[in-house]
Amino acid sequence: MALVTALLLTISSVTLAAGFLVKEGSRGEDVRTVQTLLQERGYYQGEITGICEQDTVEAIKDFQRANNLEVDGICGYQTYNRLNPPKVTHDYAQAVPMTVTAYAYSPQDPGLSSHTSSGTPLRRGVIAVDPSVIPMGTWVYIPGYGEAVAEDIGWSIQGHTIDIAFDTHDEALSWGRQTIEIFVLY
Repeated sequence: MALVTALLLTISSVTLAAGFLVKEGSRGEDVRTVQTLLQERGYYQGEITGICEQDTVEAIKDFQRANNLEVDGICGYQTYNRLNPPKVTHDYAQAVPMTVTAYAYSPQDPGLSSHTSSGTPLRRGVIAVDPSVIPMGTWVYIPGYGEAVAEDIGWSIQGHTIDIAFDTHDEALSWGRQTIEIFVLY
């Protein structure tokens, strides 16, 4: 049974990552996958039916509230990626190095929103990028910082420039501006 569930999750994650939405009235394997993930995290108590009814919608909303996502009861790209985040292998042998100018920012900075341009909370582990250089959703490893995902863009982020999110203004000030080598994971 566990093998079947793992296989279903793998197959369905490709479909969901491509933009499929699970919303009220949806049916099929993608709904089963979302119900299973919600159940594993304690948000869904119902039967895994593959039909997105009100109980599944409420579980999605509870998960979204708990994870500071837009609460709409629809499991789209952002909700699914938070529900089933990509697994980073920590095998950096295949990573592509890239030299960038890295600035730091935080949700405490004056004039900044507490959310990224993609709608996720601005938090440690997020970078702002020029999507023509680093596509949105790309994972990178930043020495001295750790892994981060491209979830934000900014008017001053052009070319090989990134903004690295920190939780506090003081952390961002401490990082400042640096020219560094990052590693593009996927």
